[in-house]
Amino acid sequence: MLEYSRRFDRVTATTMAELEIPLNRAHASLGNLPADQRQALETSAERIRRYHQHQKQESWAYTEADGTVLGQQVTALSKAGLYVPGGKAAYPSSVLMNAIPAKVAGVEQLIMVVPTPDGEVNELVLAAAAVAGVDRIFAIGGAQAVAALAYGTETIPQVDKIVGPGNIYVATAKGMVFGTVGIDMIAGPSEILVICDGKTDPDWIAMDLFSQAEHDEDAQSILLSPDADFLKQVKASIEKLLPTMERAAMIETSLNNRGALIHVRDMEEAIEVCNFIAPEHLELSVDEPMAMAKKIHHAGAIFMGRYTPEAIGDYCAGPNHVLPTSRTARFSSPLGVYDFQKRSSLIQVSEQGVQQLGRIASVMARGESLTAHARSAEYRLKD
Repeated sequence: MLEYSRRFDRVTATTMAELEIPLNRAHASLGNLPADQRQALETSAERIRRYHQHQKQESWAYTEADGTVLGQQVTALSKAGLYVPGGKAAYPSSVLMNAIPAKVAGVEQLIMVVPTPDGEVNELVLAAAAVAGVDRIFAIGGAQAVAALAYGTETIPQVDKIVGPGNIYVATAKGMVFGTVGIDMIAGPSEILVICDGKTDPDWIAMDLFSQAEHDEDAQSILLSPDADFLKQVKASIEKLLPTMERAAMIETSLNNRGALIHVRDMEEAIEVCNFIAPEHLELSVDEPMAMAKKIHHAGAIFMGRYTPEAIGDYCAGPNHVLPTSRTARFSSPLGVYDFQKRSSLIQVSEQGVQQLGRIASVMARGESLTAHARSAEYRLKD
């Protein structure tokens, strides 16, 4: 770890102890934030925590007439690892979105790793770790940090699951250690799909498309509308607003390579196209968004109405912003408390209950030529 950290992040540490950031350092970062940043961070955290508390699953059981007890025991993961990008590409919102569901679930130890290239520490990231309740922080990154969390070192505990975004090296490493530990997902480029009836300010829609295009050149921004004139208005807004953007070159490349303004026949066709694309973020900028949402089968998060830009969901609405990309919303869901909980089946067969269930198991086992299975059940039978 020290060798790779010195080579890739140009740190000067000579021991692993020097790469652990004490929690009081994180709390100091929180205390030193400007008042508006601290308030925004804490309000976002509270909203995220409140939303995710609704996701927490509880254990349950029921007793059958013969006294047999069946149920499910829900427990939290013991240890989870959180990867956070470091340096200039730092996202305190990702700390909140990954750490808070883990702590709501009851994870005993949440270990955060964040690279500090050239010793550059992002104060907002540390402050977010303090707000979210992270237990330990290490100034390490890259594939080597993923390996440390997956296999453990003398200093860094082995975790049960690794979550959090990273570059292609981090994503590849997460894929390689999956099976030794759990992972959240292999995330692709960010995506937004907007369905609009033509009644929303075209400048708003253009900026919503920009909000994903500014992530990177491979991001995907798509607008669907049955109103051809509106698509022309949005195109004009894009041309007007693009020069005002700090990341204009990146946005332009993204829109040229992967963006699209699509004229659909009607809203039903828009829904059909949307369900095929299965977008990470979906905005329904229409009059009756709730009714339309019921027809959406594949989307990571659905932002309903004209006053719900995707950007609010990124930070402070409450639902998680870690979402399935690259059409994986067809079979996967946003990160949540359930990703940090496990379920164990509970089975306690009564003496009376085994007389029936044992016979059924015996017949099934002998049908599969598994004699020991059959006899194990038969030993419990009274006759």
